[in-house]
Amino acid sequence: MTATLHISESRKLDAGAHKVKDRLATREMDEAREIRFEYSENLPSLLFDLKCTLLVSTYKTGNLVCISGRRRQLAATFHLFDRPMGIAVKESGVAVATRNQIWFLRSAPDIAAKYEPRGLHDAAFLTRSAHFTGDIHCHEIAWAGNELSMVNTLFSCLCTPHPCYDFAPRWRPPFVSQLVPEDRCHLNGLAIDDGKPRYVSAMAETDSRQGWRSVKNGGGCLIDVASGSTVARGLTMPHSPRVAGGKLYMLHSGLGRLETVDPSNGHRETVCELPGYARGLAIHGATAFVGLSKIRPASVWAGVPIASNPERLKCGVWAVDLNRGSVIAQFEFDSTVEELFDIQVLAGITSPLVSGPMAEKDSGQPMWTVMPSK
Repeated sequence: MTATLHISESRKLDAGAHKVKDRLATREMDEAREIRFEYSENLPSLLFDLKCTLLVSTYKTGNLVCISGRRRQLAATFHLFDRPMGIAVKESGVAVATRNQIWFLRSAPDIAAKYEPRGLHDAAFLTRSAHFTGDIHCHEIAWAGNELSMVNTLFSCLCTPHPCYDFAPRWRPPFVSQLVPEDRCHLNGLAIDDGKPRYVSAMAETDSRQGWRSVKNGGGCLIDVASGSTVARGLTMPHSPRVAGGKLYMLHSGLGRLETVDPSNGHRETVCELPGYARGLAIHGATAFVGLSKIRPASVWAGVPIASNPERLKCGVWAVDLNRGSVIAQFEFDSTVEELFDIQVLAGITSPLVSGPMAEKDSGQPMWTVMPSK
């Protein structure tokens, strides 16, 4: 498991490419490894002006990455979780789906104000509890009011935590006949609208154990949760549906595209083409933050269009102007990190403090918060 993270090289400006490079060193099993990244020169100011911070899950390397434009300087911190995937944000805190648990991080602005050096952080998120789910292959999660809705990929359903059980099933696609741990359609993404689960994405409309694998190229779909009807078909590995500004967006991952979908007729329009397997989408105003991944050399990618040129694929976060359909900034990993899963925005926050369940391995310093004595 990855141990202490520290900055090993100062930031440098590559004026020719208009990118800034940085490197984080980590130590794993007593062997040094590095996480290198570079970013467009305008990214820190973009995040600062938008008054937001990005949370990014890198499930293969086990990190929740916090990217902010603190005082118009880029700050990236890495926090250890066991295979983090979906992230959910609300005013009271953050939830992170991991291999066997959902972790809950409480918003603690009072701690941020007191943390040294004082004035550096404008928010704090501290791990306080976890719900054990078992390895249900939990993908995206989202708050639906006060209830956390989870995409339970192994059981092909939406579910919620329950104090007496691993999970409580709430909904499954009409074409899935049984609640069984067979990953029948590879349900993966969830869009919330008006405080309720509205749309989900799936790799296929199949009802057999991992049946989606044989039709992954062109078999994907978007489903309306309320009606159970399929609103878009013919997709290749769709992910991350989102409702924003009265529009339904999704990532057409197998084609490397951000698209809009008209749920009344399934008509799709391309907003932007991107150089990676698009998975993880957060929309903040007129800006979309899209996660891109490289692809693994595996049979699951056979026949998928984006796999035809794997050498050109990037891993990182691309910022897209939704009005113009153009890339305006980017954050790219150079090494070690090759796959992202989810992206969420902390709105109104430019310099958060995050303390994960293994905080002593993130920073080398444990943190305790103690209820004051009466």
